[in-house]
Amino acid sequence: MNERLDALRTGIRDRGLDAMLITSPDNRRYLTGFTGSAGAALVTAAEALLIVDSRYTEQAAAQAGHCTVVPQDRDLPTTLAGRVGELEIGRLGFEAEHVSVHNHDRWSRAVQAPEWVPVTGLVEDIRIVKDDGELESIRRAARIADEAFAEILPTVRAGRSEEEIALDLEFCARRLGAEGLSFPLIVASGERSALPHGRASERRIREGDLVTFDYGVVYGGYCSDATRTVAVGEPEPEARRVYETVLAAQRAALDAVRAGPTGFAVDAVAREIIGDAGYGEYFGHGLGHGLGLAVHEAPKLSYKDADEPLRAGMVVTVEPGIYLPGRFGVRIEDLVIVEEGGAEVLTTPTKELVVNRP
Repeated sequence: MNERLDALRTGIRDRGLDAMLITSPDNRRYLTGFTGSAGAALVTAAEALLIVDSRYTEQAAAQAGHCTVVPQDRDLPTTLAGRVGELEIGRLGFEAEHVSVHNHDRWSRAVQAPEWVPVTGLVEDIRIVKDDGELESIRRAARIADEAFAEILPTVRAGRSEEEIALDLEFCARRLGAEGLSFPLIVASGERSALPHGRASERRIREGDLVTFDYGVVYGGYCSDATRTVAVGEPEPEARRVYETVLAAQRAALDAVRAGPTGFAVDAVAREIIGDAGYGEYFGHGLGHGLGLAVHEAPKLSYKDADEPLRAGMVVTVEPGIYLPGRFGVRIEDLVIVEEGGAEVLTTPTKELVVNRP
């Protein structure tokens, strides 16, 4: 944690700030180790204060030993006002992308001495490359999710509802050690598989359906994310063609992942294959995203806003898809760790089309 605080202090200094106020739950946890649902970290060149109310003082003391735990007074603005004065803070940064206008107004009225400076992406830029402990938690989350998926896969058959199967998948993951889900499970069958984010519904699977599973769990606070598309009964010929196109694009993009290329360049590899097959207009989202304490974080693999070179230690998804409205969709997603000469693929289920027959 001290290394993370040191990196933050470098960023504070580089931006000409005296202190940074951290209220985002993921950033607060990353910097302090505190997992409670409320609180704020106030970090200066010499101090790291963790302000919590009476519900969390003992927990904070146990989890954030390198921070000074400050019991909250009546409310956060009142406590901040006192500490900012004591520390003689002139320029105070706050997380612009995480702070509502309402809270900014509240805080700035109560704490008038400093200049409030909006800051974007400071902690997120530090989080973007994972350390060994973070990578091990992500690996474990991926293993749990894949083991749970393997367990329920034989039960995916005509007549069962998407919600029933999603419940089974969540139960298996919990039994195997997951703390929770990375996001609401996507189980989308038939024409609903053309919805990239089709959460599980009451729809019952039919013979000939494609079924897309997008699943992930949390372990040690860190997320996993994977997608597989399977068939229940023999799919129509075009569905097989689309599946093979997505698989070819996904494999080529995986081969392109390594330290050095931009997210834009890796996205272009998959997008060209899908476009050449005549399905370019049906691949509307980016190729992938970063992952860690949050299921969506930097960097991006995308056709827009993805000019940053990949670096070793980043964790990204590679998930091309083709979605034919009203008919079916296919997505295949692996979770990978970027390395100097390639990528460590964490997702283990087969990517050959699984056909569950009666």
